[in-house]
Amino acid sequence: MIDAKEAKQRLIAGNQKYMGAVTPHGDVSPEIRMDTAENGQHPYAIVITCSDSRVIPESIFSAGIGEIFVVRVAGNVIDDHQLGSIEYAADHLGTKFILVLGHTRCGAVDAAIKGHAGGFIDSIVEDIELAIGSETDPFKASCLNVKHGVEVIRHELEIHPIHDPDGLVVAGAIYHIEDGRVEFLD
Repeated sequence: MIDAKEAKQRLIAGNQKYMGAVTPHGDVSPEIRMDTAENGQHPYAIVITCSDSRVIPESIFSAGIGEIFVVRVAGNVIDDHQLGSIEYAADHLGTKFILVLGHTRCGAVDAAIKGHAGGFIDSIVEDIELAIGSETDPFKASCLNVKHGVEVIRHELEIHPIHDPDGLVVAGAIYHIEDGRVEFLD
């Protein structure tokens, strides 16, 4: 198992590969499928991100089968279901690095800024409104939403920013859908 610092570096390096790639770099071979079927998964990072079809974490980080544990929900909001998934990957799979990944041009953040919702989407928009307050700039609002998600995870799972290399680390980032770049917020 790798520590959080190495996991973050692997994500950064994978994003650099992705930005110049024409085809994906991650290992999706029959061999890796068989290996993970027989030996289980050992992801080096947990990524909580938006359901937006333009945000594909495995591609963004040049990751293959079994390398990252992905939790997706519109607006990358965090509730008990997402917390349960994060807790599973951290406790049972030993993953040390947790990344909340927002993105530019997020429809859920835009809906929160404009106050448009309806139906079950209301619960997502309400969470984002809580995170962004009165912010109307879409990029700044997306950053605030990510930072809120990071704090929810730290508080609810009692994960505190620590410098212990064996501890869990929670970070936030924004994926720029325009150019493929991931910008870490801390």
